[in-house]
Amino acid sequence: MCAAGRRWGRRQRALLWAVLLAAWEAAWGQLRYSVPEEMPKGSFVGDVAKDLGLQLPEIRDRGIHISDKGSKQYFTLHVETGHLVTAVRIDREQLCESVQQCVLRCELIVEGEMQVYGIQVEITDINDNAPSFREAETALRMSEMTAPGSRFPLPDAQDPDSGRNSLQSYELSGDEHFSLAVQAGPGGDQRPELVLAKALDREEAAFHELVLRAMDGGDPARTGTARIRVTVLDANDNAPVFSQAEYTVRVPEDVPVGSVLVTVTARDADEGLYGNVKYSIHKITERASQLFHLDSDTGAITLLRSLDYEEGKSYELEVQAHDGGALSDTAKVVVTITDVNDNAPVLTVSSALSEISEDAASGTVVALLHVQDRDSGANGEVRCSLDVGVPFRLEKSYEDYYRLVTARELDREQVSEYNVTVRAADGGSPSLQSSAVLALRMLDVNDNAPVFLEERYSARLAENNAAGALVLTVRATDADWGQNARVRYRLAEGRVRGAPLSSYVSVQAETGALYALRSLDYEQLRELQLCVRAEDGGAPALSSNVSVRLQIVDENDNAPQVLYPPAAAAAAWSGVELAPRRSEAGALVAKVVAVDADAGQNAWLSYELAKATEPGLFRVGPHSGEVRTARSPLARDAARHSLVVLVRDHGRPALSATATLSVVLAESVAELLAELGSAAHEAAAPGEPAASLTRWLVLAVAAVSCLFVAFLLLLLALRLRRCHRQQLLPPDSGASRGVPVSHFVGIDGVRAFLQSYAHDVSLTADSRKSHLRFSAASCCDTLPARPPPDEPAPLLGDGDPAGALPADSASVPGNRMNIWYFDGNCFQTVKMMG
Repeated sequence: MCAAGRRWGRRQRALLWAVLLAAWEAAWGQLRYSVPEEMPKGSFVGDVAKDLGLQLPEIRDRGIHISDKGSKQYFTLHVETGHLVTAVRIDREQLCESVQQCVLRCELIVEGEMQVYGIQVEITDINDNAPSFREAETALRMSEMTAPGSRFPLPDAQDPDSGRNSLQSYELSGDEHFSLAVQAGPGGDQRPELVLAKALDREEAAFHELVLRAMDGGDPARTGTARIRVTVLDANDNAPVFSQAEYTVRVPEDVPVGSVLVTVTARDADEGLYGNVKYSIHKITERASQLFHLDSDTGAITLLRSLDYEEGKSYELEVQAHDGGALSDTAKVVVTITDVNDNAPVLTVSSALSEISEDAASGTVVALLHVQDRDSGANGEVRCSLDVGVPFRLEKSYEDYYRLVTARELDREQVSEYNVTVRAADGGSPSLQSSAVLALRMLDVNDNAPVFLEERYSARLAENNAAGALVLTVRATDADWGQNARVRYRLAEGRVRGAPLSSYVSVQAETGALYALRSLDYEQLRELQLCVRAEDGGAPALSSNVSVRLQIVDENDNAPQVLYPPAAAAAAWSGVELAPRRSEAGALVAKVVAVDADAGQNAWLSYELAKATEPGLFRVGPHSGEVRTARSPLARDAARHSLVVLVRDHGRPALSATATLSVVLAESVAELLAELGSAAHEAAAPGEPAASLTRWLVLAVAAVSCLFVAFLLLLLALRLRRCHRQQLLPPDSGASRGVPVSHFVGIDGVRAFLQSYAHDVSLTADSRKSHLRFSAASCCDTLPARPPPDEPAPLLGDGDPAGALPADSASVPGNRMNIWYFDGNCFQTVKMMG
């Protein structure tokens, strides 16, 4: 009872050790199975999914497959059950001819995890081969003088099975003269020998027929037979003797076919027929018989086929030398094959990615590679390498497997696709190499903002443009790819003259074309400053801005505007200019003042006399607009003259305006008033009394005198104020110079004062009804003293800027005297009103 308990305990411990061993091997990525040979295709080998803890959906989703180390696929994975099954019928004797334990190795590769598991499958032997003799019949020659007990080697049988299924015993039947003895060879093999049990008598029997049987230990046992024919000869005293009991030769695997590898020699002391030695192969394997040939006369062993170290590293032959009298001797020949570096490494891509994101972390597995070299020693040691400069590195994974991983950050904008060349070189001399190319495409990440082709844009657009006119096109590029590189444009928010910027211009989102949405006016808007934003289609989107300057180009769309004489004073003698009859040629009579709202050349004004009552008496300055006498007036010249002055700009086409001046030739104010009175009398209705006209004329003279005195007093006060201001200003402040008081004496003094400053004087047509009012208004309240520095100003006179005049000068009432002068800072006007 106790013994039974101990046996049960030993079984439990053995089972526990087996389970622990299997768990340890699975944990370290090793699985071991066994399967008998000659099983049909698809036979079950092992439950891989259960042993590795894999779920069946994972097998299909993760791309799990079997990779054999050899050139032939012996096993495969059944994806529906997770079982390892045979892919072909396996013959153990063909795979492992001289190996006691036949083990095949393969790998289970999980592509999704870049993981490798090793699998070892032992192919167990079945008794599928019977022992067989190389030759079905063997002939022996024996002398009748042979002593009983002599031994003669017999051909041995071959059985490729292993263990109990291999050759186990021999049996001899057929004759009482002979018996069988089996000797153990150096390698444990059985060598049958024929033993002479009873003396021979040639005269009694010249031939003896024997049957040699070889039996294995299978169940059921298999046998093989060979017939032995013994010929009894006359006496032969000496047997052949080999020069050495064992011949050893080492040859490289690339030795040429037909080469003599070794020559065996044997000597026989007999003469004649008994001394003639012949050679034969006594024992040889099936594979060796296809490689080597023995010359029966010379004993030379030659090569029949090319050797391959990877198929066989050494071969043993047993050579027999026999003479004509059937005496023989045996010798052993060992041919050792040395390896030559004749196999290049085989590099196989077991699993690989075709694309990877450019933001993949360093160390991301890209591919799993397997390398194998059939050579041995240094010739089979393989080193793998990559090209210099690629952002990848190789890591040893499992035995002959390598992982290709990222070594640093990737940038698709620098390199969008890699063709990674992996090279494998062995340690032979010279080294043999092989390579594999992996194509890897970079997937884009939105890490680049759009970049405009120019730092800033500017364009010029003529005013009065058509609504929807193309202004310019901005363009930005994005180094990313696909949707991340799709650029769209839009305007930044802004306002122009109180209105949204989007009501002036728009940008086409796809092309970046900038359009003007309305007709622009240079006189209202000189330029537009706007900002365009380019945004890509990434998530999140990246953007950049660029400034755009749109300059409005002036066109000649404004005609000159006459400020003086005003339009109301140009009709029906409502305003006149005084010109003394004793004036010399070139005397200033009047000045036409005009402005143009345009800019540049479109605002350059020129003046010309278009029409005159007395041609040749007056002329107009082409640039200043000053009306001067062309000659001294004559007595025969009429007192009243009408002049039409044409003002034209320099635009294309040119625009123009006209100004009408009334000039009276008189020597004094009284004569002027009389002339104006006569004109008024001529224009009055019939029947008006003359006394009434005289009375009004006297009142007008009195009023003019009073206004003149007020004018002198006011001018003196302004002078004193200006002098006080000059004392407060620095010396170079540009204040106006003073005017001597002696100029203000009578009407001649006023004219001299006005002429000394090149200013205009206008008197009312009906001086008899006029009164004089003197006032000063500064233009500084409305316009700057000088035109803007970025554009030329039209000329009113010799160097007078038009832009310095008040814009509302044309609205001054018609019955007045206007005096324009420049005080060094801005224009001043003196009005004499009626």
